[in-house]
Amino acid sequence: MTLTIPGFDHVRLPGADGVELAAAVGGSGSPVVLLHGFPQTHLMWRHVAERLADEHTVICPDLRGYGASDKPAATDPDVYAKRTMAADVVSLAAALGHERFALVGHDRGALVAFRAGLDHPETITHLGILDIVPTLDMWNVLHGVSAAVGYHLFLMAQPPGLPEAMIAGSADAFFGSFLDAWANDPTAMPDDVRAEYLRASAAAVTSIVADYRASADVDVMHDQADLDAGSQLAMPVTVVQQDWGAQLGYDAAGVWKAWAPDLDHRLTRAGHFMAEEAPDEIAAVIRGLLAR
Repeated sequence: MTLTIPGFDHVRLPGADGVELAAAVGGSGSPVVLLHGFPQTHLMWRHVAERLADEHTVICPDLRGYGASDKPAATDPDVYAKRTMAADVVSLAAALGHERFALVGHDRGALVAFRAGLDHPETITHLGILDIVPTLDMWNVLHGVSAAVGYHLFLMAQPPGLPEAMIAGSADAFFGSFLDAWANDPTAMPDDVRAEYLRASAAAVTSIVADYRASADVDVMHDQADLDAGSQLAMPVTVVQQDWGAQLGYDAAGVWKAWAPDLDHRLTRAGHFMAEEAPDEIAAVIRGLLAR
């Protein structure tokens, strides 16, 4: 049985292009959509969602290609473009009656949130980003041996066939390695939650790879076009990340300031899975963002 957020309703709603997304919905008040990362599902938001639900309608979908959401075949690069996945989120929120909403994303979900902020500035009121830089900048800051931390980005960027076969042949070891390596506090991810992430990821190898492959192709083109056009995020933006700038040798706050004039950039001592390791901190950051 799929694990979900206790006390939340589990629904299926229309995304873009006939795709349906599974989502957990709870609470009441102004809407906040929370997008999960890799290799996870909406379940990663369970602690933060419960903390926000007393003041907000909290909507936690599984991204297309992940969890219990539809996993369409990647017949062209746009199927898993972040532009398409952002359109999913806007459609899902509209189906719940929300034409404007705050959006917070972690990891892959943060890339979708970033694209939604650029493509739908009239819809996204506030934007929260956890532990990424935009796709174009991500590739630009990976240099030399330090790029080994992102080896999976290069693996899943390869043409269809080999990456899928390699990952499917050792899915638990592959996905589990990230759950281990990226956590500062392994106890924040109980055995049943870890097992759910591994089960869901093993069932979605092809679509997960397609999501990553898009980030070495069409997503870069979309970011570059916006950069060339001088496009920026019009809403208040809060970014929380580990100190990747120091580790990889770049100015993380400077990267984000180029995209987000109204920026609150913060570093955390939590690991990559900060919504699970430090839910009080992340919930407080989101509340602060929504008050801007």
